[in-house]
Amino acid sequence: MAYKISEDCIACGACAPECPVEAITEGDGVYVIDAEKCIDCGACADNCPVGAPKAE
Repeated sequence: MAYKISEDCIACGACAPECPVEAITEGDGVYVIDAEKCIDCGACADNCPVGAPKAE
């Protein structure tokens, strides 16, 4: 299961550099995770200050 970034995202960018497969990119006001690339490691969730990345 891939992670998805919820509307709680504050676009701080803390998650993107932590992704080992570069699945996170800046979208329109929030960051987004490419489900095809996501390996479900949880690194993004561990580093998000507001807990926006959630396992689907």
